[in-house]
Amino acid sequence: MSNTAVLYTDHGFGSPYAMSAYVALAEKGVDVELIKVDLDHGAQHRPDYLGLSMTGKVPTLVHNGFALSESSAIAEYIDDTFQGTALYPKDRLQRARARQVQAWLRTDLGAIREERSSGNLFAKPAHALPALSAPARQAADKLIAAAEQLLPAGSVNLFEHWSIADLDLSLMLNRMVAVGDPMPARLVEYVRHQWSRPSVQRWVALDRTPATAAA
Repeated sequence: MSNTAVLYTDHGFGSPYAMSAYVALAEKGVDVELIKVDLDHGAQHRPDYLGLSMTGKVPTLVHNGFALSESSAIAEYIDDTFQGTALYPKDRLQRARARQVQAWLRTDLGAIREERSSGNLFAKPAHALPALSAPARQAADKLIAAAEQLLPAGSVNLFEHWSIADLDLSLMLNRMVAVGDPMPARLVEYVRHQWSRPSVQRWVALDRTPATAAA
């Protein structure tokens, strides 16, 4: 079984879903080749890419000739395939809860994603952002209430040990923390702790300098 994989990601390394897949691979110590897909110019719709990703999205993982899209499916495949840090709790109920958190974050809270771009996590906005709109504030309140309910008192992880759900939840919270939106202190601490994890910092440190056009 090869301990190397290819991960197709967005061109600017700003996708939270690509980040989740990358962190999962990094936690397992898998050697990763990153291939950028220029979403702005429609590279995700080209036949060669659609041959790998039936959804035409990033990320897509290729390992031993097997191609897989959708970041939560990728995380489960990585956890089942590679030795290293467990991405999900061993306990059946906690594992189900972690997957619930992942699914919820991917299918709800769209108003936050619209008004607080994940790009702000890797580069300071050029100007101050306006306050959240009423729908985004409602989504933020929902997210904060859920996070406070999920996070045990005095803990910096959702479960006994770190899981990939911690990365996904902290990333969504950090869309607001990074730009100074109001956030309970213990959730700010949670985000900062999760963001300091070496696998996360490896993604943060990737070179996002735009490619220079050839002369």
